[in-house]
Amino acid sequence: MAKKNKTIETEVSVSDFIESFVSSESKKADTYKLKELMKEWSGFEAKMWGSSIIGFGTYHYKYESGHEGDMPLIAFSPRKAAFSLYVYTNSEDGKILLAELGKFKMGKACIYVNKLADIDLKVLEKLCKATIVYLQNHPKSIC
Repeated sequence: MAKKNKTIETEVSVSDFIESFVSSESKKADTYKLKELMKEWSGFEAKMWGSSIIGFGTYHYKYESGHEGDMPLIAFSPRKAAFSLYVYTNSEDGKILLAELGKFKMGKACIYVNKLADIDLKVLEKLCKATIVYLQNHPKSIC
């Protein structure tokens, strides 16, 4: 039997999540700004995925193993230590954009940013749009 995804779209209010989860006013302001920017860039409303991920749009993936599911096209989480940005593709264009992004740390499947002032938002916009195009054209890959 295929394993169920833990990260699924929920009916939780994004604003309620932000108000209850994000404690500092500066991080809260960055969270609302990022929510509005990703909505604009993706063309999708923000939805909660799992307990702490704010996602935009959705795509369906299916691996050769038979495992499949739905995930947001782009997403972020305002974690305590840093924002987790789920917007990266391992393409040559993605690598070039990362070099221009600003101050961040790279995880296995996401980019960690302390605050929005640390990065170039125009570059983040390009990364978000590139991620959306990539995922729409490569549904078997999770970046």
